[in-house]
Amino acid sequence: MGGIRKRSVAIAGHATSISLEVEFWQALKDIAAQRQTSLNALVASIDSERGGNLSSALRVFVLKELQAAGGQSAS
Repeated sequence: MGGIRKRSVAIAGHATSISLEVEFWQALKDIAAQRQTSLNALVASIDSERGGNLSSALRVFVLKELQAAGGQSAS
């Protein structure tokens, strides 16, 4: 485990800091690369659909993506 890492990302032209585990950052980078988009654009997309905390929304997004890739239910 790599611990928590804080990174700055731009969402709608505004810089914001997000703290996530290194493994989640790597998963988000991998998903962004697969979708041929930037990490900032992916985070902004997730941000636009979230209802609560952004860090939690990012973790849930990664979980659902991994479950979908593995053919598991995300419920």
